[in-house]
Amino acid sequence: MVGALRVAIAEDSAILRDGLVQLLVDRGFVITGAVSEPAALRSSVAQNPPDVAVIDIRMPPTFTDEGLRAAIDLRRRHPGLGILLFSQYVETRYAADLLADDAAGIGYLLKDRVADTSDFVEALVRVASGGTALDPEVVTQLFGASRRTDSLSGLSAREREVLSLMAEGRSNAAIATALVISEGAVEKHVANIFAKLDLPVSQSDHRRVLAVLRFLDS
Repeated sequence: MVGALRVAIAEDSAILRDGLVQLLVDRGFVITGAVSEPAALRSSVAQNPPDVAVIDIRMPPTFTDEGLRAAIDLRRRHPGLGILLFSQYVETRYAADLLADDAAGIGYLLKDRVADTSDFVEALVRVASGGTALDPEVVTQLFGASRRTDSLSGLSAREREVLSLMAEGRSNAAIATALVISEGAVEKHVANIFAKLDLPVSQSDHRRVLAVLRFLDS
């Protein structure tokens, strides 16, 4: 339930940080901490664990990649913690590292491309629930940062389109809408993708996440 979700926020801009707090409180979220730098975020998460952390990438002291490195550290210290990176920038190196560990419960949205607050809230809930939420521009740049195509060579053009939308965190219904095809057709494409990527049904692995990881590493 949205009202039960606990959120930590790490954002150096006081105006944006306060705005996020107000936005989420108004929608029934519980804010466990709202801080301006990575060390305070680590302390807040340790003392008052959230379900998901919203983290800016460029934070003090150097304003380069402190937030992203903090996110990687938090995932290692607190397995299962949802991470939603919320930044103006795409940082491919450490973002790939973050996704490579386990993409379940990971999101990466670009501030200037979130057109509606409901989209942000939906992405936050999805990430807190173990899903993914990746901006298409993030997917494009991560895809370009490591351009090996062998593992995806067996996919058709349509299957690649479906997998790209899966990487953004879209459901089968949302993919069907985007591609103007039936949800049943999407389900068939997804099944084909799993088969061609040799991802059998497993009790421990999330095949959708594994397929996205294969896509981002291709």
